[in-house]
This record gives sequence, C-alpha cells and structure tokens, in this order.
Amino acid sequence: MKKAAGIIPARFQSSRFPGKPLAPILGKPMIQRVYERALKAKSLERLIIATDDERIFDAARKFGAEAIMTSASHTTGTERAAEAAKKIGSPLIINIQGDEPLIKAGMIDALAAALQDSDVPMASLMARITDLSLIKNPHIVKVVADREGWALYFSRQPIPSSAPDYFFQHIGIYGYQREFILKYARLEPTRLEKCEKLEQLRVLENSYRIKMIEIPRSTLSVDTPQDIIRVENILREEGGL
Repeated sequence: MKKAAGIIPARFQSSRFPGKPLAPILGKPMIQRVYERALKAKSLERLIIATDDERIFDAARKFGAEAIMTSASHTTGTERAAEAAKKIGSPLIINIQGDEPLIKAGMIDALAAALQDSDVPMASLMARITDLSLIKNPHIVKVVADREGWALYFSRQPIPSSAPDYFFQHIGIYGYQREFILKYARLEPTRLEKCEKLEQLRVLENSYRIKMIEIPRSTLSVDTPQDIIRVENILREEGGL
C-alpha cells in the first residue's frame, strides 16, 4: 500500500477570523487539535504543517509538530501544500484543512485508499445532508457527482436546484497523487474558481477529475469565532479534551 504524507496548510491572515490557526480550543491552539487528530490516521507516514507565518511555525514546533515555512504569495491552501510536497518524496499527498479540529482519522485513510488507484489523480469527501434548509447556505459548499462518484460541479448555490430529499455537502479535505498536486500549482486560476471562490474548480475546468468519497456525516469547520464554542461543546461531549 502506498503511504501518504499529510500536509496542513495554515496562514495567519483571514478576512473573517484573523489568527484562526492559533485560536484556543479548550486550551490548545486549533492547529494543534487538527494535527493531533490527523496523526491517528494509519495511512500517513509523515504529517507536516506548512505556513507562511512565524507565529504558527513556532507554535507548531512547540507542541512537537514538523513544520516548514512556505511562500506568502499563495492564494490557496492547495498551492501552499504543493510547495511543501516538492520537498518530500511521498507518492500521495493529503491536504488537511487547518480549520477542521473535528477531523477523523478515517477520513484521511479513505482518501489514501482511493488514491491507491493511480488513475485517480485527486479525491475528496462529501456527506449526505437531509436538512434541505441548509442547501441555500452559501457557506456550505455543495457538490454533485456522476454515478461512478466523479465530481461534476461544486457550488455555493443550491445544487441540485430543487433537491426533494438530500444534497451532498463537500468536505474540503483533498488527496492527490504527488505529481498531480505539483501540476495543479502550475495551472492558472480559472473563471469558475474565481466566481465561486472554490479552488477545486480549477481542476474540473482544466478537464481533470476528482473522485468523491461519501462519508457518514459532515464535519464542523471553523469559519468564525462563534464556531469555536460549537466545537468545544462537541469535544466535551466526546470526552476528547
């Protein structure tokens, strides 16, 4: 089985939540919460935090993580992960979002399993949502896929437009063949990517494919300070303090 390297891209600046990676969650920086949970994945041979900020770099080193400094010019997390991927030899790269403190190791392992097929250049996750009131929320990214699980489109708008029963929420954790993430970083940002503000559309617009893996339930990513409270409540319920 081909092993993977996990890369957690993290930047300090955020329009809605500056300093988000270092926001404390029950006494630990959020980036540490993500790192410790991702570390449980059986498919990872290495786990790295990639950042352009010395504060995040120093914090990562303090709690024992491997960290590398990357360029401040990157416009997407994938571009930052690609720079880190150039420096390591792992055949598979898992791009783990730094604002997913409730990530489960099984999500990472599911992506690594899908990438054992060399014909899958890239893979990501989706969860079935039956609460149709959420389909109009632009902060919840929707995805539609074909019958074999290949992504057809991602949008912040309702897709399907009149879903009677459920829709799929995209979970923004990505897996790549190493060669493909390096290729992605060389592609210019595309029109739909800019319109939707969704980096994965660069892949589809350039006629590459993304394999979608369904997981049992969605995660709770942190977009605003208010989300921290919700995450802390879930952690208390889990007993994972």
